[in-house]
Amino acid sequence: MTKNRLTAISLFSGAGGMDAGFEMAGFDVRLALEIDPSCCDTLRRNLPNTRVLNASVYDLHAEEMCELAGLKIGEVDCVIGGPPCQSFSLAGNRAGLDDDRGKLVFRFVELVRQIMPRVFVMENVKGMVNWQGGIVMNEIENRLKTPLTNGDTYQVSSKVLNSADFGVAQFRERVFVVGHRIDGDYRFPSATHAPYETVPAKSRLSYVTVNDAIGSLPPADAPSETAQRVSKTIKGRIARHGY
Repeated sequence: MTKNRLTAISLFSGAGGMDAGFEMAGFDVRLALEIDPSCCDTLRRNLPNTRVLNASVYDLHAEEMCELAGLKIGEVDCVIGGPPCQSFSLAGNRAGLDDDRGKLVFRFVELVRQIMPRVFVMENVKGMVNWQGGIVMNEIENRLKTPLTNGDTYQVSSKVLNSADFGVAQFRERVFVVGHRIDGDYRFPSATHAPYETVPAKSRLSYVTVNDAIGSLPPADAPSETAQRVSKTIKGRIARHGY
């Protein structure tokens, strides 16, 4: 743990993409909670200073999570996470709240309200925005805007962002829900990249291509025995965890 850095607790951490980004931005991710043991192995490898817990978000109370992070209720600067999104994905069966995984977004909301961080960031698929006329997003925002036990309220904003607009070599649209209980207004970042032919180069940078990102890498080696073995577990992992 590093002193004088903003602190974060990560829920539904997955392989740690969001966690790594927050670390790069200067945060001290004190605790990462993830149910998939393979993802936990990746988290421990890439985030050696983060306490990684292979557990369900239902296994611990908010107080226990804060204690494991070396903090108290109300002391956490930021709670981050991306609850399972297959239930709302345009590519899936869109079972939504009829799927137990879809209900996990409300567990994230519940834990935010109990941990009472100064700020929270939740990421999910674009399909959640308009699912059944926006019922899920409306419920999320209503629950988050309800006063906390200390009387504070969160200012909540949401927006769909495309990773390609920020220099990633992939078109990936996700909705981000951000809330805070500190003074001031929150503004989502402005896009830094765009198709070269539609925006003058002086205004934004051109989209990053896959070749830009990995074109300089050497040819890939043949799959290792470990890779081949792990590949045979993917179907079962999807059945158990949904991804």
